[in-house]
Amino acid sequence: MKKILSVVLALALVLALSACSAGGGAASAKVDPNAKSEGVMTYAEYAAAPIDSEVTVEAFVQGAQSWWDNTATIYAQDGEGGYFLYGAACSEEDYAKLVPGTKIKVKGYKAEWSGEIEIVDATFEIENDKYVADPVDVTSLLGTDDLIAKQNMKVAFKGLTVEAADDNGAAFLYNWDGSGAQGDDLYFNASINGNTYTFSVESYLCDSSTDVYKAVESLQVGQTVDVEGFLYWYEGSQPHVTSVTVK
Repeated sequence: MKKILSVVLALALVLALSACSAGGGAASAKVDPNAKSEGVMTYAEYAAAPIDSEVTVEAFVQGAQSWWDNTATIYAQDGEGGYFLYGAACSEEDYAKLVPGTKIKVKGYKAEWSGEIEIVDATFEIENDKYVADPVDVTSLLGTDDLIAKQNMKVAFKGLTVEAADDNGAAFLYNWDGSGAQGDDLYFNASINGNTYTFSVESYLCDSSTDVYKAVESLQVGQTVDVEGFLYWYEGSQPHVTSVTVK
């Protein structure tokens, strides 16, 4: 059992490092990310579908967050929008193939949890094309109702100022309330135009060995930073950060 667990954790680390060290990347050439095969929804059709309805989509893996007990949690994207697959049926062998850019055809059910739109009870097939998306700069959308339209996409926020994460002036916290320790999720606050927003380094996606985790542990209040990640939603925007650059 220990040997199997070690293999699983090592595999998850390799995939997380791919997402957390890739940074912006370049969009793949000669592939139309919006091309759909027969019977597959466009992103607009998916976005309009009611909660609890069955959906079939095609998208490209941008980050494999975690694998456990033959299920995977995955960020995927086409040229129009992002998809969050939660607990999709996935063998360990297939999870190893979900490197950034891998195209998948997904069947499942559209769901919502605290504002986060996701696909649950999903199965998927791996297809041939490759596409790695560039982060979309959504800095100007912070604090607006338009930001949610970019949910689950790779996004960038530029020129933010690091703010205190608690009353003691800490630049970050382990867990949202500071109750954790190294290896747990990180939380930090950053502001622009007088408004402050919360960002998270999800430890399943980017663990304590990754550059972004270490970068957040080194933050200081008052620094100016550029941030990239996936636009996760929990009762408002709470990006899962994959890159932090101090300016």
